[in-house]
Amino acid sequence: MKIKEFFAMKSTSKNMTLQHYQLVNKQVAAEMTGLSSETLKKYRLEGILQKDIHWVVINSRVIRYNISLVLDWMQNKDSNPQGHLRAIESYLASLPSGQNKPRANRSRRYK
Repeated sequence: MKIKEFFAMKSTSKNMTLQHYQLVNKQVAAEMTGLSSETLKKYRLEGILQKDIHWVVINSRVIRYNISLVLDWMQNKDSNPQGHLRAIESYLASLPSGQNKPRANRSRRYK
């Protein structure tokens, strides 16, 4: 997937949150970041890119990169690290597990 295709998909998506945090394979991540797949792996193993934030394990052979957060990290790591932390918080809040559960109405009246 080319960079233009990624952003075209992002802008035309009906569900911006899901598309905004697209998971991509190492080849696409390398192409979009300009880093080699070996460098991405090195950053993963050294903890520079955080598991379950910047990358996720799908199974024992498949890793996917959260390309939006990886690109944000590259842009902000030196000049605006607090901005990147806000991006991470926004991502975590967008996950279904980060949503507040609706409370059941416990004040039922019985007749």
